[in-house]
Amino acid sequence: MTDVKQTRKLVSQAYGAAVEAESCCGRPTPKGIAVKLAGYDEALLRELPADAVVNSFGCGNPVAFAEIGEGQVVLDLGSGAGIDLLLAAKKVGRTGSVIGIDMTDEMIAKSQENIRAAGVENIEVRKGIIEELPVEDASVDWVISNCVINLSPEKDRVFAEIARVLKPGGRMSVSDIVAEDLPGWVEADESLYNSCIGGAISEADYLGGLTEAGLVDVKVEERLPYGSAEVKALIESDLLDAPDSGCCGSSTADAGAVAEAIADKVWSARVTARKP
Repeated sequence: MTDVKQTRKLVSQAYGAAVEAESCCGRPTPKGIAVKLAGYDEALLRELPADAVVNSFGCGNPVAFAEIGEGQVVLDLGSGAGIDLLLAAKKVGRTGSVIGIDMTDEMIAKSQENIRAAGVENIEVRKGIIEELPVEDASVDWVISNCVINLSPEKDRVFAEIARVLKPGGRMSVSDIVAEDLPGWVEADESLYNSCIGGAISEADYLGGLTEAGLVDVKVEERLPYGSAEVKALIESDLLDAPDSGCCGSSTADAGAVAEAIADKVWSARVTARKP
């Protein structure tokens, strides 16, 4: 996965197919696995359109403990079907606004459906890539993201863009997958890349990249370790135990074998930072 444009294209195709899929390989697609592992409050989820919840592919809840306040502007990188857009909109209230960025047409359409279903008017979804955000300099109070930056083939550009769009004093709260010592065959597997595993970098490199971009107070607020059961649950919906391919890309890997090989080398981290 070394060609930047091709990597981005494959990721977009994978998630476009995933959000529209009702079945794969003749079986129902087991959506909603990720959101069950991510720590969302069940009461809050019941207030959202079911479609936004079941089509969440996140690995955490970047909004839950963020000190987002009324009247603020929140930017969601890779906003997907809209679950975090809707949660952020509740926090900023009618006087605030939320902007979502996504590169996949199917995801944008799905999020707009869910925004209309929720009756929320202070959310705008823009098409774009997170390495080149269609957002003005120093214009947002918060940047949030949920299991998306790991999919970028140019993470340093993403970190620089976060620093660019934040207002002075603005903050970031991102949930993402990080990993240590992944086998080379995992990093090279298209389906495992699209499953937020193959492209994950180390926690140290993640924090270092944000610091290099000019952000301060960079730290991990919480970690959710993934054992073999959690890893298998996350990738099974892509691979579906098919020997040759999965709905999110070609793979020769077996979900159980992958899970055993990388158990405890992968975890979800909620990372926060501030623009000075």
